[in-house]
Amino acid sequence: MSVTVLVVEDEDDIRDLVEMNLRRAGFQVLPARDGSQALSLARAHQPPVVLLDLMLPDMSGTDICARLRAEPALASTYVIMVTARTEENDRITGFEVGADDYVTKPFSVKELVLRVQAAARRVTVAPSVHVGELRYGQLHIDPVAHRAWKSGEELVLTATEYRLLCYLAEHTGELCSRGTLLVDVWELPANLNTRTVDTHIKRLRQKLGDHADLIETVRGAGYRFNGDAV
Repeated sequence: MSVTVLVVEDEDDIRDLVEMNLRRAGFQVLPARDGSQALSLARAHQPPVVLLDLMLPDMSGTDICARLRAEPALASTYVIMVTARTEENDRITGFEVGADDYVTKPFSVKELVLRVQAAARRVTVAPSVHVGELRYGQLHIDPVAHRAWKSGEELVLTATEYRLLCYLAEHTGELCSRGTLLVDVWELPANLNTRTVDTHIKRLRQKLGDHADLIETVRGAGYRFNGDAV
């Protein structure tokens, strides 16, 4: 079964180019030219992956991303921001509202397709079953069900946030460098100059609340999951 990708882009030539190449790669594509149309299509079809332009005529891509994350049926959608704006603050804002990846214009269509393919694997491949349930204090992670709970309440995590949490927990006590996490969690180059890892760690800690100390910062090196912190 092919994966459906919602492509939100107000420039017709770019949207048509991306749509054509994604269809050639075997994806089903839902094209949208503005935020209102994008939200309507997302609610109707619940696409696993969204390519989301930051600058749209009726609302910003960050607003759309925040709305997707606020709806339980769409909260796990993998969102790739696509924009001509390269300022670091714009990138951080995108990640803070829930974007999983960030691509700047002009972009390589081949690279964009590869990123979508990686995203599709993240949200459609069944979770590994070689690891049993993990418990740390009131935190309970079930890799088979692909779900996590804290104090009996299920955590609302994006696909990337869950994969990051599970990866860290499966490597308890080990130093996980930013490069290692980029490769193993995002399937991106280890030397990529991005704050993706740091921003997702920040958001994950916020959701862990009083269990945030499970994820330790190793200054200048990366992160470590400390199962004894709670």
